Amino acid sequence: MQNSEYLWKNFSLGSELQIAGTFIYNALYSFDNMESFFYEHECFEFLYNASVGIERLEKIALILLEHDSNFDQNDFEKTLITHSHIDLIGRIKKFKELSLGKTHNKFLQLLTNFYKSSRYDRYNFSSVFHPNQDQKQLVEFIQENLNLEIEYSSFFPTAIDNQIKKFVGKTILRISTTLYDLIRERAYELKTFTYEIVSFSKAYKIFMEQEYSFDKERNLQKEIIVSLINNNKEDGFFKFVETIKPLDFEMYSPNTYINFLINVQKNRYILDELDYLHEEYGFDKERQWSIDAIGASIDFDEMDDDKND
Repeated sequence: MQNSEYLWKNFSLGSELQIAGTFIYNALYSFDNMESFFYEHECFEFLYNASVGIERLEKIALILLEHDSNFDQNDFEKTLITHSHIDLIGRIKKFKELSLGKTHNKFLQLLTNFYKSSRYDRYNFSSVFHPNQDQKQLVEFIQENLNLEIEYSSFFPTAIDNQIKKFVGKTILRISTTLYDLIRERAYELKTFTYEIVSFSKAYKIFMEQEYSFDKERNLQKEIIVSLINNNKEDGFFKFVETIKPLDFEMYSPNTYINFLINVQKNRYILDELDYLHEEYGFDKERQWSIDAIGASIDFDEMDDDKND
C-alpha cells in the first residue's frame, strides 16, 4: 500500500470512524430523552444523527473493501456522493455478507427516505396539507415491527416506553456493530489501525462497550447524588461548599430539581427561578468563582490545609 493511501485509510478514515460513532451516540441519546413522538424536531434530531452516523460508517467500510490504488481517485470519490444507505449496503454486500435482517434493512430504508427527501419536506408549501413525513415514517416503522398503535398527533401521545427504546437501540446497535466488525477485520487485512477508538469517548460506548441505553449512566448519577448527600461530610469539598450561602430553591419539589440535574434539557423553566434568585440576592464575582470551582479539578483538601497553615 502506498504511503499516501495508507495515511488516508489509517488516519483520515480513523477520524471518520470516531465521528460516525459520535453521531450514532447522539442519535441514541436524543431518542433516550424523547418522551413521545409528538414533537417533530425531536424525531428529526434522532433521524438526522442516525442517518449521518450510519452513512459515514458505511462509507468507511466501503472504501476499505472496494478502493484499489489502480482506481481513478476522482471517479471513485464521486461514487461516494450518495445518501442512499440501501445502495451503500448493496455495494458492501458484494464483498462481504452482512448479518442484517429485514428489520435492519427497513430501518436503513427509513434513513434513506429521510435523508434524501423527507427531511426537506417542510420547505415545500404542500407540507401543510399532509402529516410530517419523517415523523410519520418513524412511527410507522416502530408500529409495524412491534405491532403497536402509537398516537403522536394529539395532546395525549403514546409514551415511549422501555420496549420501544430497547427495540430502536438494539436495531441501531446491530447495524453499527456489524459494520464496525467488518471495518476492524478489513483493517487487520490491510495492516491499518482504522478501527482504533478513543477510550471512553462517545464512539467507545457504541463500538467497544456496545451499549444502546443510558441506564448505567443514569444509575451512576443517582447513586452519586445519594452518596454525596449522605457521606463524606468531612471531605474538603463539603467544607468548601458549606461556605457558599445556598439559594432558596422552593418553587418545585426536590425530585424535580434532581430530574433537571440528570436531564438538563428538560424542565428548563427552572432556569427562570435561578434568574429570579440571582436578581433577588445578587451574583457577584466571588460567588461566580465559588460556583465555577464546583466540579473543577481542584484539590479541596489541599486548599483547606493551605488555609490552616
